[in-house]
Amino acid sequence: MAIKLIIAVTDGDWFDMLRQKHDLAEVNFWAPSSSSFRALRPGELFLFKLHAPRNFIVGGGVFAHANALPCSLAWAAFGESNGARSAQEMRARIAKYRRADPSDRSDFSIGCRILTQPFFFEEADWIPVPDNWSPNIVSFKTYSTADPEGLKLWEAVNERMNRSLVPGMAEPAVRWGEPQLVRPRLGQGAFRVLVTDMYRRRCAITNERTLPALEAAHIRPYADGGSHDANNGLLLRRDVHSLFDAGYVTVTPELRFEVSRRIREEFDNGKHYYALQGQEIAKPDDPKLLPDRAALAWHNEQRFNG
Repeated sequence: MAIKLIIAVTDGDWFDMLRQKHDLAEVNFWAPSSSSFRALRPGELFLFKLHAPRNFIVGGGVFAHANALPCSLAWAAFGESNGARSAQEMRARIAKYRRADPSDRSDFSIGCRILTQPFFFEEADWIPVPDNWSPNIVSFKTYSTADPEGLKLWEAVNERMNRSLVPGMAEPAVRWGEPQLVRPRLGQGAFRVLVTDMYRRRCAITNERTLPALEAAHIRPYADGGSHDANNGLLLRRDVHSLFDAGYVTVTPELRFEVSRRIREEFDNGKHYYALQGQEIAKPDDPKLLPDRAALAWHNEQRFNG
């Protein structure tokens, strides 16, 4: 099975900060523009290269998802895993690359390449770039394990990953062996962004599309044995999310919205929510991303106060 890998030129400040952090579950390799990214499938490898003259591959991660987000929401989703110590620092770095007017206070839309299982090699293990790497490349170059250069690159990464714990990884490295897709293990930020996109940036209940007002809800909370998998998520308006977590509303395994009588009894309110009672929720376009019925049943039985 041929696997693609890309080598992407890395922002030095981004790399220097993140290489010092441990137990990273995910990172956001952002681009200052919101251009689309379709070079990889989820599970293929995204590798980091330093700026010339340090022409070495110094780490990477498993590609999970790509999209464009306002920088404020990218910060809310990933925090310091954006490779900055504050939202202000991140925005200043974006503005520098965009050559923005200092008076421009726009919430810049940036390209997000979300990587799970990130790793950073010790300097002794840095990999020289392939012979066909051009010094004119300013973004990234794609390779394939179907070609000699790509296969050699896979083997070099694989050899390093099969040693003891690689700095930056949240758990010991998996022995990858032959070229194959590596299942991305989503973190909280990747979960949030993926759920936002799969519901087309609209609340599954109200159809609200004001992005800052929307939140990715876990059907079964992570603390109660739920996962960050897309099937355990719903995109909800913030007030509906709060009610969902508190058990005042739920979604049935048949994908219908249910409202507890307790809203009326306890608050003498809720007309807006009762108007939505029994309606079918909006669904992702991909049937494989439909909400997990078992998770919905858990919420109905363990959290919802009908």
